[in-house]
Amino acid sequence: MIRQRVVLAAAAGATSALLLTACGSSGDSSSSTDSAAAASSAPASSAPAGNGDADGMGMATTSMLMTEEMEGMGTFVTDDKGMTLYRYEMDQASPSKSMCTGDCAKTWMPVMAQDSVKAMGVKQSLVGSVDRSDGMKQLTLAGRPLYRYMGDAKAGEMKGQAKDSKWYAVTPAGEKAAMSSDGSGSSEDMEGMPGMS
Repeated sequence: MIRQRVVLAAAAGATSALLLTACGSSGDSSSSTDSAAAASSAPASSAPAGNGDADGMGMATTSMLMTEEMEGMGTFVTDDKGMTLYRYEMDQASPSKSMCTGDCAKTWMPVMAQDSVKAMGVKQSLVGSVDRSDGMKQLTLAGRPLYRYMGDAKAGEMKGQAKDSKWYAVTPAGEKAAMSSDGSGSSEDMEGMPGMS
């Protein structure tokens, strides 16, 4: 008798889940809590390559590190969508450690490490990862954790370059990209340059 009740309860639960899925969202707060729990348990690699959200933290993913060259800036690293990747001067390279957490990680999205990230124009041996304090795994280059800037809306933009004198586009060697000799390098200066439209 007890076994029949358990089977009936399980069947009723499965039917309820199917009905909720078929009907879309409901006003029942428990179903939205279950949905949120299921979403937060999804692996980071399944998040879109753009803006994701894990416990309020922005995040980005990439399957490849590539290089871009710009007059006055030299060569810097981008993700597989051509978005500029940055390094943070407060981070540690050896051992790797990200110091950008909380609100910082909402503006400067940590690039999450996937199972395999290919490198084009970057030495594969320099590509690695670090475990963040929030438990997620972040991509590194020469030990430096990598980030994307929320202010960059399209491929080739570099609005985060030299931001607060702590954030710099990263070179293929993991160094900070140099500013042009006249100190320019703002997004306004870069728009209209080849590859910036």
